[in-house]
Amino acid sequence: MTGNLVEPRSHLLPGHAHSLGAGVRRLVAPNAGMMTGPGTNTYLLGVGEIAVLDPGPQDDRHLEAIIGASGGPIRWIVVTHTHRDHSPLAAALAQRTGACLIGLPPPGDGRQDLTFEPDITPRDGECLQLGTTSLTAIHTPGHASNCVCYLHAGERLLFTGDHVLEGVSPVILAPDGDMKAYLQSIDKLVGCDFERIAPGHGGVMDRGKRVLDVLRAHRLSRESKILRSLASLGPVSLERLTTSVYDDVAADRHAWARLTLEAHLIKLAGEGRAALHEDGWRVDGA
Repeated sequence: MTGNLVEPRSHLLPGHAHSLGAGVRRLVAPNAGMMTGPGTNTYLLGVGEIAVLDPGPQDDRHLEAIIGASGGPIRWIVVTHTHRDHSPLAAALAQRTGACLIGLPPPGDGRQDLTFEPDITPRDGECLQLGTTSLTAIHTPGHASNCVCYLHAGERLLFTGDHVLEGVSPVILAPDGDMKAYLQSIDKLVGCDFERIAPGHGGVMDRGKRVLDVLRAHRLSRESKILRSLASLGPVSLERLTTSVYDDVAADRHAWARLTLEAHLIKLAGEGRAALHEDGWRVDGA
């Protein structure tokens, strides 16, 4: 749905470092699942001195795999956001290596890795020189308020965490996650110079701007479907609205879909296009 996979699935096996370009390698954590796909992608960046981007969940096997594949001293640990499949291993890896922790602190929504305490909080647009690797931090709130994408200009490669995923659109976790901010962040990335997207889960995608266009269109199409369902169903519960709006999604994913639906409704309410009444959600003014 969000772009073309340009590498075979055999490259996404846990524990095997796979080269994605000069000084860029990926390790997949052994946490495959419904919401993590093949597992969380950890990226090893640089030659000589190494930066680790998104060390992943707390897992001793993955910790040893990162250290074993590093090929040099790990000096920096960078996280895209602090959901529990992306940053918990940072503390243990920093303890083992003495690396500097880079990222935004966790928000207090009850879904975050509170063990992450950054040494450096990058500013939006700041260029981080990490040994031989230069990364530009791009603040992209939406999936979570502390999401940061990192642009590797030398490889024209954009690391997106969970802001952009291969094959699926991310869950927007309100109230910390924000659908309006998410769409604005997609527009912001369109203005950046990159060719490929390296997501937090799944394979690297080429034609990165096309990926963003498709993702934005998908979200707006779902929003239109929400408005049509509200108009036809009248006052409706969130649960009933989920089954209508996501009738093309397997029922075992509806609990997650409902979270993104809620984020869409909050956006629509803020725009005066939907409202929550005592008897349920309605088109505003209905």
